[in-house]
Amino acid sequence: MPTLEEIKETFEFLDDWEDRYRYIIDLGKGLPEMPAELRIEENLVKGCQSLVWIVLRYEENDDRVVIQLDSDAFIVRGLIAILMTVFQHQSPDRIVAEDVDKLFSDLDLMSHLSVNRGNGLRSMVFRIKQEAQGLRDQRAIA
Repeated sequence: MPTLEEIKETFEFLDDWEDRYRYIIDLGKGLPEMPAELRIEENLVKGCQSLVWIVLRYEENDDRVVIQLDSDAFIVRGLIAILMTVFQHQSPDRIVAEDVDKLFSDLDLMSHLSVNRGNGLRSMVFRIKQEAQGLRDQRAIA
């Protein structure tokens, strides 16, 4: 997977949105598939047009979150890949504090997604941050 900086550079290099969509889809092809046993109702993200599953696991020794995300739609898998470059292996504190709207603005992403896709992307971010906040709260109690 490319880094976030590499994704931004590629977006700058590709001046046509059709090419950017192809790039986003290619990013999604590089993601591992989520195991079938995790594709269950409780892992579904509400508010997405496509089916999107999410599982967060906290690794206490490293204070980092491991995220598994998957979708049944190619473009959404690509958007997931972008989110993974931001959130994967970060601490719950960092995930909660991350300004993803700035990234979306830098990539000019929301103005080129359908309203439903944009809402689904926001729903994924909300779910990731919500679960990371839950992990923070659990850590504070322990």
